[in-house]
Amino acid sequence: QVEAPGSYQQDPWAMTDEEKLQAVPLIHKEGNELYRQGKVQEAAAKYYDAIACLKNLQMKEQLGSPDWIELDQKITPLLLNYCQCKLQCEEYYEVLDHCSSILNKYEDNVKAYFKRGKAHAAVWNVAEAQADFAKVLALDPSLRPVVSKELRSLEARLREKDAEDKIRFKGIFSQ
Repeated sequence: QVEAPGSYQQDPWAMTDEEKLQAVPLIHKEGNELYRQGKVQEAAAKYYDAIACLKNLQMKEQLGSPDWIELDQKITPLLLNYCQCKLQCEEYYEVLDHCSSILNKYEDNVKAYFKRGKAHAAVWNVAEAQADFAKVLALDPSLRPVVSKELRSLEARLREKDAEDKIRFKGIFSQ
């Protein structure tokens, strides 16, 4: 098959360092477009490819050097986009892992706290979810309506779970 000039995208492993740097914004843009179209899995794959390019370049730098930090700061928004996709795919433990790794380096990242809070809530880590949402409010009080909605949703899910548990365990100890 013959492809139009510029339409062929080389695999990251076959790219030079310069080609990787040039490809990342394009791959990021493709991921955003796929996400907007509701193609969440495909978007996640694009973000993952862009992260892989940058991580490959980052491995060649000394940990903590200005170039390493610059690459890390390019990885972070891609990783947050990737986590948003994983949230929608209900892959909560991956979100917890990635957001925690971001927060270990950038402890003021509101988006990482918010996504991690949503993931904690989804896997019934109530105290952790509440702590993350509290941190979101401390860092950005303007997000109170969004955080309040998440906390109300968590409370409703907890009430629902408690009601189900009461029915499920009713009479279990009365025999």
